[in-house]
Amino acid sequence: MSEIVASARQAPESSGRRAQNWWIPRAARSVPLTRHRVQKAMRSWGEPDERVETAALVVTELVTNAVEHTAGRRIRCRLVRTPGRVRICVWNRGRRHAPGLPGPRSPQSANPPAGEPHGAGGPGPVALDGIDGFSLASVAEDGRGLMLVDMLATRWGTRTSVSGRLVWADI
Repeated sequence: MSEIVASARQAPESSGRRAQNWWIPRAARSVPLTRHRVQKAMRSWGEPDERVETAALVVTELVTNAVEHTAGRRIRCRLVRTPGRVRICVWNRGRRHAPGLPGPRSPQSANPPAGEPHGAGGPGPVALDGIDGFSLASVAEDGRGLMLVDMLATRWGTRTSVSGRLVWADI
């Protein structure tokens, strides 16, 4: 079974995990609705405010990318809570074009092996400007979303199959 399909399945409550799955239309109006749904779910799970707001920003970027860069009519979102982690998954069918993925920001691994997640073991939330000569102003607006995800998530990655693309991030 494909990893994308498996990620879209609901986790059983008895496993100690909590999960929410939902479909949204591929439309700009879906972005704030998804952000609010993630915030509401995480607050109901008792997650700290900092993690809630980080997840809200990450899901905003992932859904915005899916809205802008895919051709399907719907996008599937999944939020999974396990002890010490919340994973955000955004899945879509088909794509018009894929945005370039930024390189990892982890000092442990400047070039991860093919198929490895970006940002694995990354430093967590940090300011963007001034890091290794990086200036947010020097990057086109169209390339900032995944750079923010890379900086905010503890790890993230993508999986592509014939049925679509999954982008996930751990907070």
